[in-house]
Amino acid sequence: MNAAFERFTPRQRTYASAAAIAIVSLAAGFGLSMLGGDSSGEEPGADTGCEEVLYWYDPMVPDQRFDEPGKSPFMDMQLVPKCAAGAAQGAGAVSIDSALVQNFGIRTAEAEIGVLEPETRVTGTLAYNGSDMSIVQPRAGGYVQRTYGHAPQDLIARGAPIADILVPEWGGAQGEYLAVSATGDEALIRAARERLRLLGMPESIISSVARSGRPQSTFTVTAPQSGALTSLGVRPGMTVAMGQSLAEISGYSPIWLEAAVPEALAGSARVGQPVSATLTAFPGERFAGRIIAILPSAQDASRTITVRAAMLNPGLRLKPGMFAQVTVAPERRETLLVPSEAVIRTGERTLVMIAQESGGYRPAEIRIGREANGRTEVLAGLAAGEQVVTSGQFLLDSEASLTGIDVRPVDQAPSAATRDQTSSEADEPQTYRATGTIERITSSSVTLRHGPVPALEWPAMTMPFATEGPEQLRGFARGDRVSFTFAQAGTGPRVVSIRKTGQ
Repeated sequence: MNAAFERFTPRQRTYASAAAIAIVSLAAGFGLSMLGGDSSGEEPGADTGCEEVLYWYDPMVPDQRFDEPGKSPFMDMQLVPKCAAGAAQGAGAVSIDSALVQNFGIRTAEAEIGVLEPETRVTGTLAYNGSDMSIVQPRAGGYVQRTYGHAPQDLIARGAPIADILVPEWGGAQGEYLAVSATGDEALIRAARERLRLLGMPESIISSVARSGRPQSTFTVTAPQSGALTSLGVRPGMTVAMGQSLAEISGYSPIWLEAAVPEALAGSARVGQPVSATLTAFPGERFAGRIIAILPSAQDASRTITVRAAMLNPGLRLKPGMFAQVTVAPERRETLLVPSEAVIRTGERTLVMIAQESGGYRPAEIRIGREANGRTEVLAGLAAGEQVVTSGQFLLDSEASLTGIDVRPVDQAPSAATRDQTSSEADEPQTYRATGTIERITSSSVTLRHGPVPALEWPAMTMPFATEGPEQLRGFARGDRVSFTFAQAGTGPRVVSIRKTGQ
């Protein structure tokens, strides 16, 4: 062997040495792996750390389950056991060891009735009051003899002169009127006077001609209201026709505020809602107003709707065209609220994780509404008093999906009547007595036309009361006179006891 090695060239000796080292390394690795595999004598993954294993799965493909441990067919890794710890705590709930609750940082909050006040902040522009506008037109055609030095955008007061117009045809008609007046024939005088009115002559000029006895062919066009001359189309010497627009006067007290509200927030705007505005021209001041109209069309480019509000403008400090930051005050109403961080949006539906009274957590589908100040309005799928998970809910949701726990549908949320009954039994709320007549009966409520309740300062009225269920009203019918006691719960009154009285 050595003699053969000596016959190799230096290059061949180097190649032979490298090959020998590689062969030795491969043999050593194979031996160690065989030795390690035999040392345990157990199947890979047999040491699960679980008292009971439900199934085995690949964490990278959690939906695929296996009955036996082994190597994943998807990844180069061993299958992971799914332990059955705490599975008996309640069907349809995710169970978490109490020690892990603290480690995962799982926190809960109570769904409660409250007032959501989502202020809408948008931009707006001040504008002339379109409902306070006048168009100045002459009643007769003629020649402009004089104007009074006005220019567009000038402020003008009501009754201020705009232009003097000469109407040649008035001279002949007024001369005939004076001639007829001299005859003393009342019928002819009335007819001549009516002709002057039909020619567009103001009553003041007719009376002046009758008093003075001299024709008056020139009249002065005046401003019918106060405001700004947004349009002025009259100059000395020009000819004007009857009905021609000489000027346009727009008022701006109260002034209009037109705000662009995003289409997504259009549902929160209502006619009569209060608004407030701040302007860079008056720092530190707020100007209040109310919505008077919501324009019917949306802007294609910005996807906004225009909300029009009216604001008082004492001293005419606010000018049309000014830019404003607008706050639309919300409509106050009580609703069910949860912290926004508790809401899980999957794209197809909206979920929350609910802490079960018997232990564990369960996903529940909900329908949500407005959101503001870190809280979200729940329209359906949840009841007041239920505990929702606000931290760690995504881990719980993944665990629920992995174990196949059903999501509680929206229509299976506890009824208000049921929760009110449980709460009343625990807290023993005060009850009140009244008499009335049954107007309507449903499976969960009864509508009663009852008399006054002095303890609550209630007048006589007709209103619904929650009941404990159909059994409580068995044997009752519409029109029955009843005496009943009720408790005033957080979500409304609930009948505690009810009995018929004499018909």
